[in-house]
Amino acid sequence: MTTKKTRRSQAWYGKQDRDGFIHRSWMKNQGFPDHAFDGRPIIGICNTWSELTPCNSGLRALAEVVKRGVWEAGGFPVEFPVMSLGETQMKPTAMLFRNLLAMDVEESIRAYGIDGVVLLGGCDKTTPGQLMGAASVDLPTIVVSSGPMLNGKWQGQNIGSGTDVWKFSESVRAGDMSLQDFMAAEAGMSRSAGVCMTMGTASTMASLVEAMGLCLPTNAALPAVDARRAALAHLTGKRIVEMVEEDLCMSRVLTKASLENAILANAAVGGSTNAVVHLLAIAGRAEIDLSLKDFELGGDIPLLVNCMPSGKYLMEDFCYAGGMPVVLKELAGHLRPANTVLGKDISAYSDGAQCFNSDVIRSFDAPLKPAAGLRVLRGNLAPNGAIIKPSAASDHLLDHEGSAYVFESIEDLKANIDRPDLPVDENTVLVLKGCGPKGYPGMPEVGNMPIPRCLVEKGVRDMVRVSDARMSGTAFGTVVLHVAPEANAGGPLALVKTGDMIRLNAKEGVLELKVSEAELEARRKDWTPEAPHYSRGYAKLYIDHVMQADRGADLDFLVGKDTRPVTRESH
Repeated sequence: MTTKKTRRSQAWYGKQDRDGFIHRSWMKNQGFPDHAFDGRPIIGICNTWSELTPCNSGLRALAEVVKRGVWEAGGFPVEFPVMSLGETQMKPTAMLFRNLLAMDVEESIRAYGIDGVVLLGGCDKTTPGQLMGAASVDLPTIVVSSGPMLNGKWQGQNIGSGTDVWKFSESVRAGDMSLQDFMAAEAGMSRSAGVCMTMGTASTMASLVEAMGLCLPTNAALPAVDARRAALAHLTGKRIVEMVEEDLCMSRVLTKASLENAILANAAVGGSTNAVVHLLAIAGRAEIDLSLKDFELGGDIPLLVNCMPSGKYLMEDFCYAGGMPVVLKELAGHLRPANTVLGKDISAYSDGAQCFNSDVIRSFDAPLKPAAGLRVLRGNLAPNGAIIKPSAASDHLLDHEGSAYVFESIEDLKANIDRPDLPVDENTVLVLKGCGPKGYPGMPEVGNMPIPRCLVEKGVRDMVRVSDARMSGTAFGTVVLHVAPEANAGGPLALVKTGDMIRLNAKEGVLELKVSEAELEARRKDWTPEAPHYSRGYAKLYIDHVMQADRGADLDFLVGKDTRPVTRESH
């Protein structure tokens, strides 16, 4: 006879007393037999399925496939729901609730008698929120992503989530596209379950999860409706049981080296700027020292993946070309040695990888763009940093000086952006305030401000734009984001006035407001912070405790871990 390892779950289900009776008996009303509680690994399947989160609408079925793998490996799968964040459906912004999801995940994992966890997510904020929560408890953890939608189709051409929405919308405003055509494109944009099929934040985070070794290889790009994703989910269920046996906790996979690999991969795939705040927040939960300075690591990595918004293809094409294993193979000389959920180095993820379309996944010798990684900007306008994505910007605007036109709020922008007499030209720098973590609240994806109608009608399609907001990973343009401190926290952005000169040099990492310190100090004395938009509930808690973008916009009291065992019973 073999002696089974005493597992965490046995503190719930292994006791031969009243407490054990209660835990087992009520579970048995679902038809689980005695031997399900015999000391085998109990695996939690943390599911963000919701009909209000279309990106994750396929996860109910995928959870059943994960269970097959868990049972096959001798584990006991138990599925539990957590808050789901519908990026395209929630107001004022899903980012406001990322930290709430992380709290839900953390407390659910801690409170329930499970030995390991499979995170089922995919929509923009669900993946980072789940990882943040899981990192704070530190059980064996593995991810299965929703997977991208099939390519959008309209009038015989591929169209991409978000990216083409922004393009079509500007074309309608310019009079180059009819409203009828715009509405017709809507029906062909989202043709299946899954996340945005562009390299938006959802697909970016799935790609970075693979680069960090927190999922099985090929997880990032397999379409949501591809049978191979179900097969991967089955294998994931099998693997998490093995991880529990190996005591392969999340902290043995999520390290500084794996986060650095994520930064390198983000540059190579042309990933979302949102990856910055998410990786910073995940690192904070894992007690890993990561700062904006670390993101400069990816500055010289070329753009290898030719996907929207930085390129022309979509995630389905990326999958068929070979997906992340090919990218990791190209990055092999740059990646840090790092452990993975396989218990092997990340280099194992590119074993046997082949590129089947060299226009979709480029080589280091023939990249889509050289040195295209995210750039960290600093200067008197962003003392704690700001971000720009050169691969999605206009080259001629990456070194630019222009006069500011300031929108004091999102309402100010919406009320005035289409004014025919707006005093702007193509050299103007548009500035938007009040859209940071505290200000909106929640730091919405409005940083890619519309081009003023008076300019869009003249053919202008890009301008330098500066804000304390974020932008969708599907968006494009010469957009400076995440300015920290934000305006509502009293950052210098709050003091900018229309007519001030602003200097941007992305290559040198400079964002400068050409106003004297004496003048700024005089303006500060006259500045009054805006009253908070919420005075109750979670939103008030968020406003009171959210950190700035350069700290990942997590809540200050959630940073770090709590891995102590739960010893008190409920009865």
